[in-house]
Amino acid sequence: MTKFRVVHYINQFFGQIGGEEKADVPPEKRQGPVGPGLALSAAFKDEAEIVATIICGDSYFNENMDSATETIIKMVKEEKPDLFIAGPAFNAGRYGVAAGAIASAVKEQLNIPSFTGMYEENPGADMYKQNVYIIQTGNSAAKMRKAIPPMAALALKLLKGEPIGSAAQEGYIPTGVRKNLFEEKRGSARAVDMLLKKLAGEPFETEYPMPTFDRVAPQPAVKDLAHANIALVTSGGIVPKGNPDHIESSSASHYGEYSIAEFDDLTAADHETAHGGYDPVYANEDPDRVLPVDVLRDMEKEGIIGKLNEFFYTTVGNGTAVANAKKFAEEIAQKLKMQNVDAVILTST
Repeated sequence: MTKFRVVHYINQFFGQIGGEEKADVPPEKRQGPVGPGLALSAAFKDEAEIVATIICGDSYFNENMDSATETIIKMVKEEKPDLFIAGPAFNAGRYGVAAGAIASAVKEQLNIPSFTGMYEENPGADMYKQNVYIIQTGNSAAKMRKAIPPMAALALKLLKGEPIGSAAQEGYIPTGVRKNLFEEKRGSARAVDMLLKKLAGEPFETEYPMPTFDRVAPQPAVKDLAHANIALVTSGGIVPKGNPDHIESSSASHYGEYSIAEFDDLTAADHETAHGGYDPVYANEDPDRVLPVDVLRDMEKEGIIGKLNEFFYTTVGNGTAVANAKKFAEEIAQKLKMQNVDAVILTST
C-alpha cells in the first residue's frame, strides 16, 4: 500500500535548532519527521508519512517573508507531497504568522491541501483563518498531546478527499464561511426551543454565536494637567539594560516595574527593548522613541504636567495572550491607583 506523502513545516525551536537566539536561521529541509512530526507520523499509522520537514527561524521568516516563502515553496514542490502541514504554533505570534502564511502560499501556488494549528488568540489565526483550516490548540506546547489527534484526523480527511465537517465537528477555528443546509425544523421552531431551554436553565447552543467585545467607558478628561501625576506604561518592551527580569521577547508571561526617578532621558547605555518581531535598532538607539521620558520631563519642567510618575510598567505585546494582558492590566492599575496616578500614557511599538 502506497502511503500519502506529507511535508511538515516547523520553527527553529521545534526543529531542535535553538530558541530565540536561533530565530534568524534561514529555511532548511530535512528528510523525514522532526519534533512534533514524530507524533503526527504515529497518528497517521500506515496511511501517510512525513517525507520531509522544513525548518525556518521565526524572525527570519517574518523579516524576509517574500524570499522565505519562495524558498520554502521550492522545497515543498521538490517533494511532490499530497498534503502540507504547518505547526502547531500554539500562541507563538511570529510562528503563527509564518505557519499561516506558508500554508496559504502552498495551497494557492501549488494547489496542495494545506492547514495549520494554533491558539485562537494567535495573531496568525485572524490573519489566515479564511485562507486555510486552522486546528484550534491550547496556548502552549504543553498542549501538544491534545493538538495532534485533531490535526491528524483533518489531515487524513483532506488526503482522502472526504467531506470536511463544521468547525465544531472538526476542531478548526471558524472560517466565517456560511453554508446553506436543510434542517428538520424551521428556524422559528428552533428559536423557540432554545428560548424554552434558556428559561428553564437548561444547556443550549446558539446557531450563530456573536463575537464578544470588551467595551471600556472612557474616563473624564483630566481637568488640571498642571497638577496631574502622569505615568508611562508600554507594551513596547523597554527595559533596563540587560533585561533584568527576563521578560520574554514573545508571548510574555510577566511585566516589569522600574524606577525612572533618576532619568531625564533614556539612552542606549541604560535601556533597551526586549520586544521581538520588529526591528529593534531604532528603539535601542533611543528608547525614548517608545517610552517618551525625555518629552515628559520637559513638560514637567515647563509646568505643563504636575509630574512624571516615579515608576513605569512594561511588557511585550508580541503574541502575548489576551488573558495574560488582562491580568497584567489589573495588577498595574492597582499599583497606579496606590501611587495616586491621574492619567496614563500607554505606548506600543
